[in-house]
Amino acid sequence: MSADNPNPFGFRGVLALVVLGTVLFMGLLWMIGSGMTQSSANDGGAHVGGKGLNGYAALSNLMEKRGYAVRRAMNVNALDDAGLLVLSPPSYADGAELEKIVSARRTIGPTLIITPKWQAGKLPGNAKGAKEGWVQLYGVEPASWQGFLDDVTLDITPMRAQGNVASWSGAGLQGALPVAEQVLSGKGPRLEPLVIGDQDGRILAAYIRDDGQYPALEDMAVTPPTQIGEDEDVFPLVVVFEPDLLNNYGMADAANARLAQALITATDEYGDKKITFDLTLNGYARSANLLTLAFTPPFLAATLCLLMAALVVGWRAFLRFGSGAQGGRAIAFGKRALVANAAGLISRTGRLHLVAAPFATAARDRLAKALALPRNADNDATEAAIDRALAGRNNNAKPFSAIAKTLRAARRPQQILAAAQDLHALERTLTR
Repeated sequence: MSADNPNPFGFRGVLALVVLGTVLFMGLLWMIGSGMTQSSANDGGAHVGGKGLNGYAALSNLMEKRGYAVRRAMNVNALDDAGLLVLSPPSYADGAELEKIVSARRTIGPTLIITPKWQAGKLPGNAKGAKEGWVQLYGVEPASWQGFLDDVTLDITPMRAQGNVASWSGAGLQGALPVAEQVLSGKGPRLEPLVIGDQDGRILAAYIRDDGQYPALEDMAVTPPTQIGEDEDVFPLVVVFEPDLLNNYGMADAANARLAQALITATDEYGDKKITFDLTLNGYARSANLLTLAFTPPFLAATLCLLMAALVVGWRAFLRFGSGAQGGRAIAFGKRALVANAAGLISRTGRLHLVAAPFATAARDRLAKALALPRNADNDATEAAIDRALAGRNNNAKPFSAIAKTLRAARRPQQILAAAQDLHALERTLTR
């Protein structure tokens, strides 16, 4: 008994499996290279990835809607890009590292630092209405960055007014803080206030005065600057001491949102409309690898070219049918192939001049045989006889002995070739 056993996979089925597998594999490589396989930054922290009260996701979304190109940096190399850099370091950040980053930025682009205040913890999963990233505020913890802005002092005290509202003024705007019992402010000799508390004039946001000129910030300053430098190559450094002015908690108030836009617009004095929110100081730093670079411009273009080339090769392999063509011999049969291989070997060794004398001797022997000259005669007598035979046919022809002498003395390939051609023509004249 016999039965047909057809191929269980048809042409279209195999093609679909190959294409789908390739697409999924390349998608996986892209996700790994772009960092999409890493955990979400929405961990309840006080950074741009946080969607809790202490996070700054609302600030980044606001600036995106205002036409800014917003980037969330997880690589330290991104901190050297032009445009505004927003740093939200935790209270335990290394002051020396922070100083290094900010000092390098002074000649690259403006920097805005938001100091931390709140201690927060994630809401329990069974909390009613809780969403991912939401937090519960349970205390305050001012930053202590030894080695960075050591001449600035932080202070957390209540700022109560009528109705227990802590109001602020700055940039021609007024608003209120969400919490009046714990207000963070700064003091220092180099601070030019941008936002102050209405009750006691405490500094809630300021730019650091140095030898630079920042017209936009100076127009926003609550009090005229006491010292204005002339160096326009230094970019401004703005510090927002009270984070509730810009975090998600404060952005629930429209006045705070308008203040955030005014601060960023004034700090970005060249109008680049590029903002980089740093996440490296918040524990999300990752180094670049070859897979990451493969999906990052300008290397992305080379990756796409390689993918298209692989697609073409795969398609050609998929459509192949029949047995492969057999290749020819590496060394063909016949005298012509033998002579060509020998000539190629001599040419590669660079010893072409060694064949000149044997070529002249072989031509002499062939002519002696063709002219029936005595075999036992010496070489000079044989060449003299050949010269006499040539003179009998062409009295103006150059003698054989002279051409042979020229060939034996030749060293350059052009000289050897010319003499050999003359000798070959002479031989044809005598043997016709």
